[in-house]
Amino acid sequence: MRETTVGIGAGAENVTEFGTSDMVLNIGPQHPSTHGVLRLKLRLDGERIVAAEPVIGYMHRGAEKLFEARDYRQIVMLANRHDWLSAFANELGVVLSVERMLGMEVPERAVWARTLLAELNRVLNHLMFLGSYPLELGGITPVFYAFDSRETLQHVMEEASGGRMHYMFNRVGGLKEDLPAGWLGRVRTAVAQVRSQMHRLDDLVLGNEIFRGRTAGVGVLAPALVHAYGVSGPIARASGVDFDLRRDEPYLAYGELADVLRVVTRDEGDCLARFECLLEQTHNSLDLADACLDRLAGLPQGPVNLRLPKVLKAPEGHTYTWTENPLGVNGYYLVSRGDKTPWRLKLRSASYNNIQALTELLPGTLVADMVAILGSMFFVVGDIDK
Repeated sequence: MRETTVGIGAGAENVTEFGTSDMVLNIGPQHPSTHGVLRLKLRLDGERIVAAEPVIGYMHRGAEKLFEARDYRQIVMLANRHDWLSAFANELGVVLSVERMLGMEVPERAVWARTLLAELNRVLNHLMFLGSYPLELGGITPVFYAFDSRETLQHVMEEASGGRMHYMFNRVGGLKEDLPAGWLGRVRTAVAQVRSQMHRLDDLVLGNEIFRGRTAGVGVLAPALVHAYGVSGPIARASGVDFDLRRDEPYLAYGELADVLRVVTRDEGDCLARFECLLEQTHNSLDLADACLDRLAGLPQGPVNLRLPKVLKAPEGHTYTWTENPLGVNGYYLVSRGDKTPWRLKLRSASYNNIQALTELLPGTLVADMVAILGSMFFVVGDIDK
């Protein structure tokens, strides 16, 4: 078998005395269908993908190494940024890890406020993909509706934290500051408004026969591959893997929200199932936000953080803390030698594992379906190139 590498176009006839040769096609690292600087090296036999290799590292910033040169207050900023659609959830993982090392118990109001903000961040993350995925398949309208709902929630998130994308609201020991006066009422109004608009995505996208034709039965991910590659989050649950840390290893206030939390699963494992899981999970996150608002309204006024020493040092030891980020399992393995900086802080990000499954998912499919499959993996490149 002979190999032909094609940069642009495929004008040459790929037939030799040895038979038809494979064509190697590079998608990315700057390409409209790759969500950023991800490169896909595809080997094609005509219009069918024979092999696929995700090539990563174009956005690598060395965050894990930088963790070792920042103290425990400063590393929150680095952790905040790898998945820029899940900034609050990223912060949460690292501060929970440090608090566990310190044996620290944060005030109850901070626990419930963190849970509320984590679910609002989850909705913001999902709305981005719920709007952009149909756009990649030719549907322009949904992204405008999704961004309209995102702006509604962004306003209340910005009011509380001061940031629109990188909130920097978590602190070791709680939150940066108390919630603004009257904020809970404004959040309740915002959640109700977003919920009233969700039918647009339900009807406009799931009711569209072209969208269903492009996604149903396409890119089926088997449960065995989910386990083999460590795939997690909505993508894993769309393949019937019923795993969610909020229910299975509760943290924050999720243990008290078991009657509201629903773990959404599907059995088909295709692109449509992944979109349906994301959409239904968004509905449930809005319900969880309402439940948190109810609980916060009944709590007495009190602190939302703990007073920390001027120089914060974690005791010698190690711990692993994982959370259910919007895109899947996010874990921090923290090793301390008693200094004010981590000796080692290893990040396990959701997108990194999820995207590796493309090596098994893409072969055998058509090039025309590649965009549909890639978009349904719901990844952020910064979450891959840590």
